[in-house]
Amino acid sequence: MNWRVVDIVVASVLGVACGFVFLVWNTVGYAWFQAMDALTPGLGGIATGIWLIGGVIGGLVIRKPGAALYVELIAAIVSTLLGSQWSISTVYSGIAQGIGVEIVLAIFLYRRFSLGVAMLGGMAAGWGAFVLELFTSGNLGKTLQFNIIYFVTLSISGAILAGAVGYFVVKALAKTGALDRFAVGREQHSA
Repeated sequence: MNWRVVDIVVASVLGVACGFVFLVWNTVGYAWFQAMDALTPGLGGIATGIWLIGGVIGGLVIRKPGAALYVELIAAIVSTLLGSQWSISTVYSGIAQGIGVEIVLAIFLYRRFSLGVAMLGGMAAGWGAFVLELFTSGNLGKTLQFNIIYFVTLSISGAILAGAVGYFVVKALAKTGALDRFAVGREQHSA
């Protein structure tokens, strides 16, 4: 469970890469979020999953306590420093989302990294964001209908765009040999 230097380096690289993905998604995803929310308040949650992907990827690659939080936090910091329209609140979101993934991985004692666990981790990242946004985005003052729709769509988006997509991104990276120093890379070659 101890972190190696290679764990820190790769987690940092993954965090920076996800930060750049977040920066692009801040425009594309937020436009989608606003369009969905205009159709039905709360439906915008369906567009949020990409912002949750860093913790899932970090947890699946490094497989040690703190990796999901570390990668999601680095990604949020990079996004903030490069001009996220949400400024410092992006960092708070990264912390809440990373903690969500960490809770799921801890439940499985950092020993299960299946598609199902990844999807649950993505959902939990969304739940972390949901709880934070109740207080920081004023969602607590919105209607029960909004919050139910937002919670459900955020959960679906987290499961698919963060969990499933994150899982298959990690598998694709492992096939290249880039992750041979990690369990996911060794598993790929033994399969």
